[in-house]
Amino acid sequence: MTQQWQRLKSRLLDHSLSPPGQYPRQASVLALFTRQPEPSLLFTLRSRHLTSHAGEVSFPGGKWEPGDLTLRDTALRETREEIGLAAECITLLGACKPRATRAGVIVTPFVGLIDHANDLCPCPYELDAIFQVPLVEFHRGIQVRIDSIPRGNRVYQVPAYQYQSYEIWGFTASLTCELLAMLQAQPASSEMV
Repeated sequence: MTQQWQRLKSRLLDHSLSPPGQYPRQASVLALFTRQPEPSLLFTLRSRHLTSHAGEVSFPGGKWEPGDLTLRDTALRETREEIGLAAECITLLGACKPRATRAGVIVTPFVGLIDHANDLCPCPYELDAIFQVPLVEFHRGIQVRIDSIPRGNRVYQVPAYQYQSYEIWGFTASLTCELLAMLQAQPASSEMV
């Protein structure tokens, strides 16, 4: 594992600390970085016909189900269902701190590495597309605005990114910003709790 991925792993929570249990009203996502040929971050575009988050860019993931032993299992199951990627193809690096969405669902983000994303297949019922953003593009400046998101007594400043025809905003953009900051060894400026 390269120094870049070791640095990221050292800044994440231990993914094995996801204890077995019941997790109603909780979900998890799996942010996947590709190692080769050029490091990138993988995203999905949710189908427009869905009743929840239709047409939005997201990471693979979803709500905990009773058959999932842990939230890590939820993230791996949802990743397999949504993009056809088996757990054995993923090197889990760790997890980020759980956070609430606007809908009040507590989401635990997990982070992993894959060698490449060439053989992925979007589930036609759930996704319209799978795409990757090379990390170098974030450094070149694909941020298009800062969104102010009120939560309780606080207002969070969250970047929004535009890559090709895809707009990355909200929860997904906040997590993206946090992960990019971890890679660059800088504090994230858009922590949403």
